[in-house]
Amino acid sequence: MASREVIHLNRLIANRGLLQIFFALQLVVGIMFIFNYMVYKNSISGIYEKVTENNRMVIRNIIQSFDASFTSINNLMFNIHALPFNQITNSSGQTDMEKVLSLEDSLARMVSTMDFVENAMITYDYKLVITPKGTSSMEALFDRKYTNLKYNSVFWQNFIRSEHDFTVFPAETYKEIDSSTKRELIVAVDSSRLSMSSKKLMVLIDVNRLLNSIDLKGMIPGASLIVMDGDRNLILSTEKNLDLVDILNDVYFNPSSEGSLKREDFEYNFYKSDYNGFIYINKLPYQFQNIGSVTSANQLIMYGAIVLAGLLSILLSIYLYRPVRNIAQLLGSSNLKGNDFVKIQIGIVKIQRENESLKNQMQLVDAEIQRGVFLQTLEGYSHSREYEIQLQNHYADWFQRRYFMMASVHLTPAAPGGAPELTMEEVTARLREAVTRGLEQAVVFHEDHLKFLLLLSVELPAGRRQLLRTLEMVLREAERQELQGFRLQGCVSRVYESKIVNCRDAYQEIQAGFEYRDAGGRETLIDAEASFQAAEIHFPLHKIEKLSNCLLAGKQDEAAELVDDVIEEYTERHIQHHQLVHMAKSMMYVMLRQGDVTEGSRYELFRLETEVMRRLQESEHAQSVRETLQEGLRRIGAMRSVDSRSKLDPAFISQYIELHYMENLYLDHMAEVLETSSKYFSNYFKKTFGVNFVEYLNKVRLSHAREYLKHSDLSIAEIGEKTGYTNSSTFTTTFKKYCGVSPSEYRKKAAEQGGEGRAIR
Repeated sequence: MASREVIHLNRLIANRGLLQIFFALQLVVGIMFIFNYMVYKNSISGIYEKVTENNRMVIRNIIQSFDASFTSINNLMFNIHALPFNQITNSSGQTDMEKVLSLEDSLARMVSTMDFVENAMITYDYKLVITPKGTSSMEALFDRKYTNLKYNSVFWQNFIRSEHDFTVFPAETYKEIDSSTKRELIVAVDSSRLSMSSKKLMVLIDVNRLLNSIDLKGMIPGASLIVMDGDRNLILSTEKNLDLVDILNDVYFNPSSEGSLKREDFEYNFYKSDYNGFIYINKLPYQFQNIGSVTSANQLIMYGAIVLAGLLSILLSIYLYRPVRNIAQLLGSSNLKGNDFVKIQIGIVKIQRENESLKNQMQLVDAEIQRGVFLQTLEGYSHSREYEIQLQNHYADWFQRRYFMMASVHLTPAAPGGAPELTMEEVTARLREAVTRGLEQAVVFHEDHLKFLLLLSVELPAGRRQLLRTLEMVLREAERQELQGFRLQGCVSRVYESKIVNCRDAYQEIQAGFEYRDAGGRETLIDAEASFQAAEIHFPLHKIEKLSNCLLAGKQDEAAELVDDVIEEYTERHIQHHQLVHMAKSMMYVMLRQGDVTEGSRYELFRLETEVMRRLQESEHAQSVRETLQEGLRRIGAMRSVDSRSKLDPAFISQYIELHYMENLYLDHMAEVLETSSKYFSNYFKKTFGVNFVEYLNKVRLSHAREYLKHSDLSIAEIGEKTGYTNSSTFTTTFKKYCGVSPSEYRKKAAEQGGEGRAIR
């Protein structure tokens, strides 16, 4: 049972911050009592020594009071840092007044508990300042309300921006510019090296109220107190016009102990604070009056300080523990093991990590929102009022000068093996780094896959040419450094006035610039303004016909050479890229017609067509068009599987006649295609199809002629020419021979009876 009580007591001591605070204060009280008693006992060597020793005790109490005051300042700064909102701007970059008002209320509650604090200030951007009484600016505060010739708003802005430790500036007189009100103030500025949040803090301490709270009446009459920081800079002095230069030069002050110096009619005692390293100098005279009252006061101070310190330790333990416990609960650390201070530390570390993660996420979200808003502006559709307001929030980021140009940058893998193993976020970040390194006023957006859009701000249209040269150098440098393994090609629009309505026009211009670029060109940067001159082009019908015949005959190598010849010929003509793609698609459709269309290969042909057309549309240069066509040709040839034994295949012969019935198909031509003799082909055809070749060809031609007569307005001569007859009389004679009526009579009856079946049969 006893062991359980001991365990319970140990847990209570380990987990309750109240006991820790109380015992710490009791330790301070005990140490204070021992030293005060020793000072009192050792002061009997003489009246002056006794009084001076009593004065030293008073000075120590005063130093502790100063330390307690600066501790309160530090605690105030700690609590301000613990307030929420590491930033007061919303996602659009505007000041969130709800956050500002919340910070004002919290700041007012904190400052109200400290009488000697004149004002406390929070700033994020070194311009807007949040105080307990509202928001202001650095200029309004330090150039109007707290004016001082030495410390103005420019000085404070520069100091806050610099790297510095916790700094206390000396007491100076500050006054309002529109009134005679004067205040003697000490300014404490929080450290920028060990800051717990993004807040920049300043606390203004009223010297008179600070001295009233410390109560200097316990010092020897005629004595004065000087406060200096650890670097021996004067902070506060109760005696005006005091020159300490010679004294500080003569005294040897050991930071770990006290020191003293006698000079003329005064003794200077040096103390160093254990809390913040401040140096306190007590100046007291050799001779003084009312020695009895000083001795009594010394005793009263000693014993009264002990009693009050004991009571204060109890009150402070209760008072200080409540915020400690509340902070631990707010940080969600109440269920953790250990004392409350350890819990608070764990909670703070956790919040810092969460804030860092949230900050990174918010940056990504903001960048994605900007990208989405920008891409929507390129659609050209009307939007709601809310969308227009959201759009205006980004104008300042996008249009930083009077004019702008839009550029599109396409990345393609430089090696046949593919692109380097990078995520899209990494590629975007590297391109943005490369662009912003060479161009100050540039905004980068990821458009789609390896395509990016750039907004380039320019002061005057005359600077366009120089900006083009700079961008070209940036892209080439990026190929060698950040985006090694990629080939970059860009297109730049004309100069537009910086208005959102011009973005769509600029976007369409660079899209057209890519389409109308030289198909054989491999330039790094395309000027869209000079890319719309159309080249002369004619469709290579004779080569396309030869390509079709080669595929039918199984001459795949010759067909591949024809593809290369066509691409090379039209590349040398400097045709535009979209024209080359259009011609390549037409060639691919001709090749697809020669595919072996069976039930098993139908879907394979469909997949091949879809893939090749997509790759042609996405091709960046003539070489990629050539490679895509050659790949399609190879796969079509593999599907046909044409060899010497399959050239006299009936399906192949009927398909070839169906595709070329409108041409002059003589027996010699067919024999050449099938690599056999005319006589052998004629005998084979009649044996296989039951009719001779000419009769079969006429039936195929006339079947198409009947469709033209029923469903077109072409003349009889035009229909005869389209179906392979050299003149209209031959067509009419042949038609009447096989169909029993002339072409004109057939068309008339088809129109009257609505179809060939009822008109002829």
